[in-house]
Amino acid sequence: MGKQVHLVFRGSRVAGGGRRVPLPSAASRTAAASRRGSRARVPGGGFRALNDAFPFSLGSPHLAHLARPSRDVVVKSRVSEEETSLPTEGVGGVRVLVVGGGGREHALVWGLARSRRCGRVYCAPGNAGIALEPKTVLLGKSDLDCDDHDAVVQFCEREGVSLVVIGPEAELVAGLADALRSRGIRAFGPSRAAAQLEGSKTFMKDVCRKYGIPTASYEAFDEAEAALSYLRRPETSFPIVVKADGLAAGKGVVIAQDLPDAEAAVESMLLGKQFGDAGASVVIEDFLAGEEASFFVIVDANGTSVKLHSAQDHKAAYDGDVGPNTGGMGAYSPAPVVTERVEAEVMSRVVEPLVRGLREEGCPFQGVIFAGLMIDGSDVKVLEFNVRFGDPECEVLLYRMRSDLLDLVLAACDGALDDFGEIEWDEDPALVVVMAARGYPGSYEKGTLIDLPTAVSSDDDPAKVFHANTKSGEGGEVLAAGGRVLAVAAKGGSVGEAQRRAYEAVDAVDWPEGFCRRDIGWRAVEREERKGV
Repeated sequence: MGKQVHLVFRGSRVAGGGRRVPLPSAASRTAAASRRGSRARVPGGGFRALNDAFPFSLGSPHLAHLARPSRDVVVKSRVSEEETSLPTEGVGGVRVLVVGGGGREHALVWGLARSRRCGRVYCAPGNAGIALEPKTVLLGKSDLDCDDHDAVVQFCEREGVSLVVIGPEAELVAGLADALRSRGIRAFGPSRAAAQLEGSKTFMKDVCRKYGIPTASYEAFDEAEAALSYLRRPETSFPIVVKADGLAAGKGVVIAQDLPDAEAAVESMLLGKQFGDAGASVVIEDFLAGEEASFFVIVDANGTSVKLHSAQDHKAAYDGDVGPNTGGMGAYSPAPVVTERVEAEVMSRVVEPLVRGLREEGCPFQGVIFAGLMIDGSDVKVLEFNVRFGDPECEVLLYRMRSDLLDLVLAACDGALDDFGEIEWDEDPALVVVMAARGYPGSYEKGTLIDLPTAVSSDDDPAKVFHANTKSGEGGEVLAAGGRVLAVAAKGGSVGEAQRRAYEAVDAVDWPEGFCRRDIGWRAVEREERKGV
């Protein structure tokens, strides 16, 4: 019998009765999402692409989980063959705190809440979409300031939280995981020392050099004069890459096409303090050609590493991979360029020496390693390491994961990945399209209204909207609150089918002030077309 999907459009507001679950130690507070009548739509649909050649229209048949299901809908858990109802409020079970409020954290909350062992998921600070997930309590900054590590520890002790999943790299580099573990609270993510793998480009490159991990040749500098002299050597070839040493919100990398560009990058970072302390030193490295991809591995407290999967994101703002770099305008998984041979090579030549080397350096790693790779035929080199799930890669990875995410994270924290068994994945590829505020990554307007259709559907639906930067208005409406605002994920029998379904879901969103790329997944789609898929 074919899968039935029933779409119910409520006019404009997210329906589904989303509410905040009251904290045990606070007064009960409930806010139901309001519904309102239709408003005028822009010609050709409700969401403007940057390129007007792509009109948008309503009526997509592939709109799974675009909003929270009604309370009487039975949802099948992907972690079991057995049908089960996911309660809106968990009673008993594991209490989890997810730190962060982007699309990555929405995917993490969604995945964790699907576990039958999960009793409640707190998320700080969260967003409007996370607030609608089952079992979830949203904590604003006034409720819990995650920059205050003592406050996070006290909250966990008071509310019985036994696991904290830390999404953003800044909190890991700041040492939140250390503060939690010192009080006996499980933390999924590396220590402050191990997080320097992402927090310092110099540390990362030095580890690679010491333990024989393939990467581009480099030198590090904290004085502009020395860096400029290095660039001006006769043997320097261009393009060349200049990187701020510290965390710079994805903006600290310059691919300089010639000497003047490279000199300007060095001077702006070291002399102009463009990135503050993050640019107090720089790494200058050789430019690597090839195809980029991402590879994810989970590492437990005993140093056991298990591969997750590959993905490929799209950093440039506009179609054709042109325009300024962004945090990511879309991704898909798996990445065809990461073959079984590449996976085996990355595990043996990159992951294993890295995990072993960090232990030898006195900073054992526990959490997720995100290896950014450059693949050129048989040559595989590391571009960067991140110490957490990527965004939007996390959305496609977790959308494909069939294993119980909570069980997997607990096994990593407890040093028990050897006993976990094989991680199960949906064989169908997944693709996510990021919907961003017009003007991003430059200046953009905040507070614009987003209308999402409400979907009521059965299990295995091929689309899901993750919220990245949204907030709730006074009447429960969804408002844009940042640059990258929504991440629309879909699955299909091929990347091309997943792409089509994702854009059909995107086209059903009414947001005139937004834009997206229309070519996410183009490399994989071209491969499929050549093979006749």
